[in-house]
Amino acid sequence: MPPSPDSPVVLQVLPSLVTGGVERGTVEIAQAIAEAEATALVASAGGPLVRQIERAGGEHITLPLTTKSPLGIWRNAAALEAAIRDRKVSLVHARSRAPAWSAWLACRRTGVPFVTTYHGTYSEGLPFKRLYNSVMARGRIVIAASHFIADLVAERHKVDRARIRVIPRGVDPAIFDPATVAGSRIAKLAAEWRLPDGVRTVVLPGRLTSWKGHSVLLEAVARLARPDTMCVFVGSHQGRHGYARALENQATRLGIAEQVRLVGQCDDMPAAMCLSDVVVHASTKPEAFGRVVIEAQAMGRPVIASDLGGPVETVRHGETGWRVRPNDPIALADAIAVALDLSPEEREALGQRARASVPTVRAMQDATLDVYEAVLTGSA
Repeated sequence: MPPSPDSPVVLQVLPSLVTGGVERGTVEIAQAIAEAEATALVASAGGPLVRQIERAGGEHITLPLTTKSPLGIWRNAAALEAAIRDRKVSLVHARSRAPAWSAWLACRRTGVPFVTTYHGTYSEGLPFKRLYNSVMARGRIVIAASHFIADLVAERHKVDRARIRVIPRGVDPAIFDPATVAGSRIAKLAAEWRLPDGVRTVVLPGRLTSWKGHSVLLEAVARLARPDTMCVFVGSHQGRHGYARALENQATRLGIAEQVRLVGQCDDMPAAMCLSDVVVHASTKPEAFGRVVIEAQAMGRPVIASDLGGPVETVRHGETGWRVRPNDPIALADAIAVALDLSPEEREALGQRARASVPTVRAMQDATLDVYEAVLTGSA
């Protein structure tokens, strides 16, 4: 059923639609908007996920929103203002800082409500960086993926708690369900990753960047001294070829080169999780949420996460996984050993508890639509 002339028109704004949690969240909210018989617009510089926006019932507007230059931000503000007026946009939801400045300016000019999602911790090492980051706290309502981020927004930007909504990211339990993953999918990945038969796998999903803790996990695997255990890094290097080579060199120095696989981007994460004996989140800096953690929990996998940021709220230590001190390979190695030595009955019980604790995409979608309704009806 097409949207009625009086139904809301919601415009989400982000740099591009390539890959990542922000981008997937945008697709999921576009789907929820369309299912609510409203109009879902997404403005970005484009990318592979544009097709998913369209399949979800949304419409994409291509603008050069990856730019961070002041002139580019100003020009994008004019283009967004024109789009808001032309498409009779009811509300704008910004998801990243540079395009958020353009969207904020456009909303100021048109009087359209402005909502933000504060997606990261955002460093403040450079001059004026707090001012640059502050646009993500200027929404009529600021959505935070965790209480950790809500606290950060309130303290750093002096935002009234009444303007902050904590909406955790979620997983689709129909997709991340171990019962639905065929053995052929798992076997295909095992062959692609060159995993010998009978090995145990310790998997770290996440793009190749130093603060994700790949180096810490290599140290931990070396300390384990278990030749039958493979360490698998799943994620794109995104052009960081030097970092990938540094990890390979580190594995060689530690004497575990044959136990390490850098497999790149994976398009079948449910199967990747099924192939994991242990899933590790080893980030050395706090993350806003940590989506791979709940994806692994949804698949019933033993999860070990750094004890900081969002995963503190999603991993109950000793019940649905383990939390360890960040940047501590000894603690990480000890936790991996415990997870690998679980009996089948203990793994099953932990997996069931973890799966039952996971927030869902539907809950995230409904809570976000509630934010839109509160803003549009003036009850926010």
